[in-house]
Amino acid sequence: MHNTPVAVIADYTWPTCVACSRELWQTELGRWACHLCEERTAKHLRALPVLFARINSTSALVRGARRSPGMPTGSKVPPIPANVEVLSLAAVGGVATRLQGIEDAWRKELGWTVAPWRGNAGQAVPKLIQFLTNNLPWACERYEPVGQDVEEIRRLHSDCTTALSPDPKPSRVRIGLCPKAFDSGPCGAQLTATVASPKVRCPQCRTEWPDMGAWRELRRAQEAAAEQVAKTGIAA
Repeated sequence: MHNTPVAVIADYTWPTCVACSRELWQTELGRWACHLCEERTAKHLRALPVLFARINSTSALVRGARRSPGMPTGSKVPPIPANVEVLSLAAVGGVATRLQGIEDAWRKELGWTVAPWRGNAGQAVPKLIQFLTNNLPWACERYEPVGQDVEEIRRLHSDCTTALSPDPKPSRVRIGLCPKAFDSGPCGAQLTATVASPKVRCPQCRTEWPDMGAWRELRRAQEAAAEQVAKTGIAA
């Protein structure tokens, strides 16, 4: 009977996961990443569409808070407080760009044509995530550099979660006057907000704008009231 030399046995190293360095189970031999890392990564990918939708909405709302080019000077409304992390994740080089880099590398490894850019970030991210989710099992089994991609997806999930997490002591900034109309005119109380919460409440008339959709209504009402004052000098 053939005996394996002792030196060969002594030099053998049990395969480990390229993502977490855990020794692979016997049923995982032949894979590059373990089943646990695959499951965690799939979970992160499933969560990213909702996280990015919130980030993209917040970013658009902040950009939309700037004064329009044709708006009279007197109608300028203070901007919604910007979260730099949110803006960077929604911009070029953010979530969409980072996911695109992973997809491009996987497509090249598979011998597939690199997909063209899929519109804006809001349009591209769901399709990028769908591609990565569908091909994650292949990558964990057959793609040696998958460890760095698993880590990048984990960081993306962490970055998005952190950017949307409330600041323990969020600073408040002024975002314009309350436009709530009464018989005597608009309320006119100073409104404030934080990046920690989309909810705004007037300290005087108690009118509330609870979410991002309501913030858009608030913006339109503020701009209309301010423009009326700028044109006529009379509060609407």
